[in-house]
Amino acid sequence: MRALRGALALAALTVASLAMIPVQWLALRYGWPVRTRLPLVWHRIATRLVGIRIHQRGHAAVARPLLITANHASWVDITVLGAVMPLSFIAKSEVEGWPVFGLLARLQRTVFVNRTRRSETGDVADRIAERIGVGDVMVLFAEGTSNDGNGVLPFRSALLGAATRALAGGRPVHVQPLSIAYTHLQGLPMDRRTRPHVAWYGDMELPGHLWAIVREGALDVTLTWGEPVVVDAGTDRKELTLRLQREVALMTASALLGRPVNPEPVAAEAPAAAADRQAGAMDAAT
Repeated sequence: MRALRGALALAALTVASLAMIPVQWLALRYGWPVRTRLPLVWHRIATRLVGIRIHQRGHAAVARPLLITANHASWVDITVLGAVMPLSFIAKSEVEGWPVFGLLARLQRTVFVNRTRRSETGDVADRIAERIGVGDVMVLFAEGTSNDGNGVLPFRSALLGAATRALAGGRPVHVQPLSIAYTHLQGLPMDRRTRPHVAWYGDMELPGHLWAIVREGALDVTLTWGEPVVVDAGTDRKELTLRLQREVALMTASALLGRPVNPEPVAAEAPAAAADRQAGAMDAAT
């Protein structure tokens, strides 16, 4: 029965995609305002067909320019965030060449980063600064890779320089931390043994993982929005990175545990280790 439901969901999403992709292509080519709304509609259709329930704590900042920095556990993160508000992503350059996913990423005006060429970091940061400077909301998965969903990896500071570069427009830039935590599957709490069902990392094959998500459905995810940080000319990029990392780690641990956590232990140790320790406590309790 689940396989049939999954097949029907994929078929319906394929029909919706075939109808919307040409319109989005034209919207991008001719600069139609609808180009920022169509991806939002597509992601909302996708989450409802698959059965992904999104719970939010707090809300996205309304101030602009805005750069969102989040942890990253799975390709599912893209659809979850894309269903919340109009936005674009910053992704590794390999994604651009992926079948289907690469096309969808381009249609959502993704900025691609070649992380093997450090010489390009400045150019990419300038492109990101330009985008947020004109009001586009950009999402940076600041770990630089995906993880197993049980904690938060160290954030990388290089592309956060885009926020300071955007100061050239004369307006303050808001950088907002965001936690993405997958908490329930089929209504039951997930733990570190079951969370890899949704986490996609390492050398996992995408087609099989995608089918497992679509077939099972009934997935709950919690988005926790932190307080935006106003970046000015005196902001230290590395200190900003550590601050955002600590807050995302704390919010992720809280969502995985299902209760508030004491910030002192998280701040006193490496954020990734703290979140992993808190997740382990949740596993022991379930």
